[in-house]
Amino acid sequence: MKNKQWLGVLLVVLALGFSLTSWYCAKKEEKAVLTKSKFKTEDFALSFDSTQVAVFYAKYPKLVLYKKQTITLYRNNQYNFIWYDKKGRKETAEVIYNKMNNLFEEGVQAKVPYKDILDGLFQKTTSKPNLDVELFLTNYYFYYTNKVLQGIDETKVEELGWYLPHKKQSYVDYLDSLLVDPKLIDNKEQLIGQYYKLKSVLQKYRTIEKSGGWSTITTPEEFKQLKPGDSSDLVLQIRSRLFLTSDIESDSKSAVYDESLQQAVLKYKQRNGFSGDKIILPKHIAEMNVPISDRIKTIIVNMERCRWISTDLTKSKELIVVNIPSYRLTYFKEGKAALVSNVVVGTALNKTVIFSGMMSYIVFSPYWNVPTSIKNKEILPAIKKNKNYLAKHNMEWKGNMIRQKPGPNNSLGLVKFLFPNSNNIYLHDTPAKSLFSQEKRAFSHGCIRVEKPKELANMILQDDPSWSPEKIDAAMNGKKEKWYTLKNKIPVYIGYFTAWVDDEGVVNFYKDIYDRDNALAMLLLEE
Repeated sequence: MKNKQWLGVLLVVLALGFSLTSWYCAKKEEKAVLTKSKFKTEDFALSFDSTQVAVFYAKYPKLVLYKKQTITLYRNNQYNFIWYDKKGRKETAEVIYNKMNNLFEEGVQAKVPYKDILDGLFQKTTSKPNLDVELFLTNYYFYYTNKVLQGIDETKVEELGWYLPHKKQSYVDYLDSLLVDPKLIDNKEQLIGQYYKLKSVLQKYRTIEKSGGWSTITTPEEFKQLKPGDSSDLVLQIRSRLFLTSDIESDSKSAVYDESLQQAVLKYKQRNGFSGDKIILPKHIAEMNVPISDRIKTIIVNMERCRWISTDLTKSKELIVVNIPSYRLTYFKEGKAALVSNVVVGTALNKTVIFSGMMSYIVFSPYWNVPTSIKNKEILPAIKKNKNYLAKHNMEWKGNMIRQKPGPNNSLGLVKFLFPNSNNIYLHDTPAKSLFSQEKRAFSHGCIRVEKPKELANMILQDDPSWSPEKIDAAMNGKKEKWYTLKNKIPVYIGYFTAWVDDEGVVNFYKDIYDRDNALAMLLLEE
């Protein structure tokens, strides 16, 4: 009997144990399911098969331009996901996606390939890694850095006649910093300050365009000029036009060419490369009638040129910049404009080259060694007509070459500034001072004539104890050529900007004297 009772108890205990064990296992399994559901992203695979990169480009061949950078990036990261972590899609992914949606603000005109596909994928997936989204974001990151931060390929830039050193940076490495701090993408030290000024003006002009732009100013056939005090319907149109571009603060609707409009006209002329008088001529009206769409294109083209320039440019202690379309030289010292001078540049047939060099020498009372092309095309035919041509122009033979002796009538003036280069271009004085008063100053064979050469020489040698203003003046008016090697070489940049925003935020437009804007604009649309 006792054995039967003991056996019964044992069976009850075993049954109860089995029941408890089943309950415990069930609970454990349930808990595991809940845990997996709650923290399911922890089980995501955060790496992928490297062969999938080739598969992606087979599906989306228009992005193959960025394949090399993409492979380098993933090799460096062992083919781990860049834009996802265990919590899902990273903040940086949203930043890049938003940037791609706002490329228009950066003046990027080209259509983004496959953007509609990413839009669909991006909205559907937020947490679980999606390889197509991952690779799209990587390619669009490189697309963004190429279009906005780097600009078109250096080879194409040189084909456009631009030989200034191109900005170089690894945007594979830059991404490491961006992933840590996504706000770095808005760092305004990535491009030269002029880019961001032009970007601001672009927004302003697009706002004007959305509001209807400006109407064409119509002039009567007999129109010749407007002068202060005149009254006509044409004044009403001009006043309205200048109000739109903030050249005048308010539109009084007055038909009288009054003082407020006179000041507005002076401002307009100054920022559009005209002489500073108050007479309004047909050419001024024609400039006001340039469509706003053309102005926007000019701004965009010059934003692109800004992308090519290294920000190191602004860090130079001394710097000389020549902007060909504005016919202007600026000497910067400690980051500030210490001297501004008008210049004469090359004609359309003898274009001044866009490049940079290091100013190393100043030559006082220089000889002018006549270039072979000028000798053959101009001097030799003149000698045939007049045997005394050389003596009359203070010239002489030097071997097989012809040179002009130092003196006030020397074609190089009293001083030249050399930054050795294969283009044989330099800065120099000129006896033809009247040319500097012209609005269009493309008259030279390629070299750059400076209106204020004496001031430039004094500025450059200001900190050199070997020179004084009196000594510089004497050297410039000497009978013998005198070379001086600068103790500190000065970077010289010869650039080409047809739109430029000054320190007050005022945009200046200049004539595209070498017809370079349209070719660049077409290239930007194709890219």
